[in-house]
Formats: sequence, structure tokens, C-alpha cells
Amino acid sequence: MKIAMIASEVVPFAKTGGLADVTGALPLALEYCGHEIIVIMPGYKCIRDAKLKISRVSKDVTTAVIGKNIKVFFIENNDYFNRDGLYGDKNGDYPDNLERFAFFCRRALELLKEINFSADILHLHDWQASLAAAYLKNLYSSMSFYCQIKCVLTLHNLGYQGVFAKEEFPKLGFDWELFDIDGFEFYNRVNLLKGGIVFADFINTVSPTYANEIQTEKLGFGLDGLLRRRKNVLSGILNGVDYSVWDPFTDRFIMQNFSLANLEDKAWNKEDLQKICNLPQDKNIPVLGMVSRLAEQKGLDIFAQGLDELCKMNVQLVILGSGDLKYQEILKAAADKYPKNISLSLKFDDPLAHKIYAGSDIFLMPSFYEPCGLGQLISLHYGTIPLVFKTGGLADTISKNNGFVFSQYTEEGLLKLINKAILVFKNKKKWMSLVNNAMECNFSWKVSADKYIQLYVKANKK
Repeated sequence: MKIAMIASEVVPFAKTGGLADVTGALPLALEYCGHEIIVIMPGYKCIRDAKLKISRVSKDVTTAVIGKNIKVFFIENNDYFNRDGLYGDKNGDYPDNLERFAFFCRRALELLKEINFSADILHLHDWQASLAAAYLKNLYSSMSFYCQIKCVLTLHNLGYQGVFAKEEFPKLGFDWELFDIDGFEFYNRVNLLKGGIVFADFINTVSPTYANEIQTEKLGFGLDGLLRRRKNVLSGILNGVDYSVWDPFTDRFIMQNFSLANLEDKAWNKEDLQKICNLPQDKNIPVLGMVSRLAEQKGLDIFAQGLDELCKMNVQLVILGSGDLKYQEILKAAADKYPKNISLSLKFDDPLAHKIYAGSDIFLMPSFYEPCGLGQLISLHYGTIPLVFKTGGLADTISKNNGFVFSQYTEEGLLKLINKAILVFKNKKKWMSLVNNAMECNFSWKVSADKYIQLYVKANKK
């Protein structure tokens, strides 16, 4: 099968979040399964500055290779993409994002014909790429090169939809008849993701539970009615983990490599983590790790409320992340108040993230909603037991057999479960059974890729 993937960010070229991890890893897994893949993304300034091995295809297109022979094409436009940020700067989103990604989607479709890549499947990711489905079905459908292409749209987080003023609609190049309740209109504004959901052949999101949740008013962000109408072509496929990057047996960032065969060596990483975080080096104190964007969606509201009570439990907290100023200030105050309990790093630090996954006993992910989640999957592989709220991908991957799950989203619910986890931690036999179960879990991209291939086959037959 020939698959063209269109995305606004792809590891290792440009990244702001988990979307880039998926679009960087899934093509490799699909190639391994024997399919022909190309990836198309914007040619951002950061890609030029990185001095990667890139060659020119045409005056506004360059290319690089990932995997064995996956070509990644970069659509260049100095006016739109020669900027420091991908989507915005310190003042917020770029005001011309609708124009930027409308240009990108149309140019990506034109590129397919220029390089004669007759795709069976166009796999689009999030609102930035979703316009390609609308263009394909409305502006390109009568052209023989495009008429057989099927569209799959992956929703990574329905909280981000690409919503713009009604006055921007003509810039998309469509007739006004598409600005209605069955098209792009969303409370008298333009919603790019809605257009993609309307015109894609199949829609999926990044976990089975989240696929159900987004059909509810609570987590549908205004699109639940549309998603219920399209439920026959909506599914959920869990993301995978790139075990070539996240593997305690080969991880170059951690103090001591380990695996299920020599699990006792994990203890060296706990000692190292406590040492570099200036926490008391005591193997009997449970270390709770958190690597997260500091935002309400990630459970920071109930976590922050419970900090005083949590620090009375004789635990150590190692927190890495950045985000909302409100939570940064709350956590800074708590770290100053409890220096023997809390280590706080308000930044992006990849080596430290690896050390937290390897050296912690428990990994906290109390997210209010989580489409899939990567942290809990990584922590399982490192024998660090996830403690999560029952939502989205967290509900699909964590159970009492490999972690701790609470279902009442309150400070009390979180603290009660942490207390339970601490009691289990003190029972070494029970704890080692949990750790073994966790490390035996397999969330490789090969498993996910097989399910995407099944989805592509269904779309091709439509």
C-alpha cells in the first residue's frame, strides 16, 4: 500500500508535543511492515537551522530520509514558515495560522502529483493537516490523479481544533456553501478540524476509550454531535512506544542499565536520581516521578491542592515540566517549603526525563483527560508503576495488574490512591509482582501499525 502522511510536526525535525512522536515513529513501523510511505510537513526555520542532511527537490520543496527509505518532504514558504515558532510565539498563536496551514495542505496535495506518488491513503494528523481532506473531496475530486485517494484523519487531542473568525473563510478557497452546519461553520466561526471530520473517509483517535469519550458533551469540545453522526467510521488505536529510545536495557542517559533479568540494578538509578535531585538517599522512601506539561488537563489542579497532605506521607516528588505560570508558582512555593520532599525542574530536560522514568518507584499521571498518554507506557517498560486517573488511553493501558487507577477526579481520590500505592510499595512481594507485570507489557509501534493497516484496508474498500 502507498501511504502519504501529512502532519505539522514530525520527530526528529520539529516537535512541540506527542503528535511529532507519533508521526515520526508510525511511518517507520509501517515501512517495516512492507508499505511505501512518504511524509509531508512544513519546512520550518528550525529544520534549516538544524543542518540535517537535506536535498532540494524543487524551488520550494526539500527532502530528507528516515528509516530505510522514507522520504520526508518539507514545504517551504518564507512568509509562512521562516519563523522561530511552529504555531505561535510569546504573544500567542500566529494570527495567520489559517492561511499558513491552508497553503500547506494545498501544496502537499499538489506535491503528490509533482512527484507522481499515487497514494492509496492520505493519512492526516490534527487540525493543521485536516484541510487536505476537504480540498481532496471538493477541489481535487474530479481530477483523475486524486479521485481514488482515501482519507484517514487522526485526532490526537480534540481540545485543539483550529478555530478562526468567519471573515477568514474566503482565504480557504471554498464557496460559501461549505460554511454551514454540515461543513466548516462552528458557532458562526470557521473550524478547520470540523471540516476534516466531515470530509475524511475514516476518523480515528489515539485510544479506544478516548474514541468513546469524544462522543460525549463532557469531552467532545462542541464536536460530539458530529462525531456521534460519524461513529460508524470512528475508531481508536493506541499509540505505541519507540523502544529503541525508551529501553532501560540500552538507555544511555541512566546510571545503570537493567531489564527483567537483572531488576535489582534498577535500585542504582533510584539512588542516582535522589542524589542529583538533592533528596535524601533512602531506598525505603517511595519516589514519585512526574514528567508533564504543567496544565489543568494534566491533573495539576487536584495535584496542587493535595501537595501539603502528600508531603506528610514521607514520599519524595521529582517533577519535571513547564507550563501554566499559576502551577509553576504553586510548585515553586511547595519545593521551597518542602526541600526534603520535592525536587522541581521547570524546563525541558530529556536526560533528566530518562532518569525519572528509570529511578522513580511510582509515575504520576492524574490527567483529567488523556487521549492516549505516552508517560504511562514508558514508565511500565522501566518498571516504574503508573498511578493514573481512569480516562482515555490511561484507562486502556493501566489496570490493577500493572498500576493504580482512581475513578473519582478529586484531591481526595488522588491522595487516597497514593496512600494505597505507598502501602503496596512496602510489601516487597506484591510490589515486585506489579513491577514484573509492568515490564512484561508490550506497547510497541508494531502492534499499533498492524491496526492502522487494517484501518487503511477498510478505507480503501469504501
